[in-house]
Amino acid sequence: MSQNNQDKKNSARERLQAQREKEKERERRNRQLKVAGAVVVVLAIAGGIGVWAASSGDDDSGSSKVALPKGTQDSDKPAVPVGKKEAPSTLTVWEDFRCPACAQFEKGFRGAVHELEDAGQLKTDYHLATIIDGSMGGKGSVTAANAALCAQDAGRFREYHDVLYENQPPEQQDRFSDKK
Repeated sequence: MSQNNQDKKNSARERLQAQREKEKERERRNRQLKVAGAVVVVLAIAGGIGVWAASSGDDDSGSSKVALPKGTQDSDKPAVPVGKKEAPSTLTVWEDFRCPACAQFEKGFRGAVHELEDAGQLKTDYHLATIIDGSMGGKGSVTAANAALCAQDAGRFREYHDVLYENQPPEQQDRFSDKK
C-alpha cells in the first residue's frame, strides 16, 4: 500500500472517529435536555397540585374553628411566618414535608433563605400542604405538619422544619405518620 493511500485511510479513520465523538456529545446533550425538561414538568405539576390543593380546601363540614399556633397569620389559608415582619420582601412557600420536590427546593435554597431572613431582608410565609397524603395515601404529611405547628407554638418552627426535610423518608414510605 502506498503512503498516499495509507494517509487517506488514516484520515478517513480520524474523520469517522471525530464524527462518532460528535454524535456521542449530541446524544449526551439530548439526554440532559430531556432530564431537565422532565424535572421542570414535575415541578410545574407539583406547583399546580399545590395551588389546586390550596384552593380546594373549602370544606365546611367541620363546624368548629381550628386553633392556630402562636404567631401564625389568621386567614383563609393560615401561614407560619419566619423572619422579621417588616422585611421588605416576602416569600410565600406552599410545601408538603413528604414531597421530594419540596425537599429539593429546601436543600437547594435553604441557606440563602435563612441568610436573607436573618439579615431582615426576607420574611417567608410557610403554608403547609398534605398533597402526598392525598396522592400516595397515609397520614405522614398531616402528622409532620401538625408537629411543625407544635414547634411553632414553642417558637422553634424553622429548626423543626429543617430537621423534617433533613430526615425526609422516600415518598412511598409514610414514616412521618408515626407520631414518635
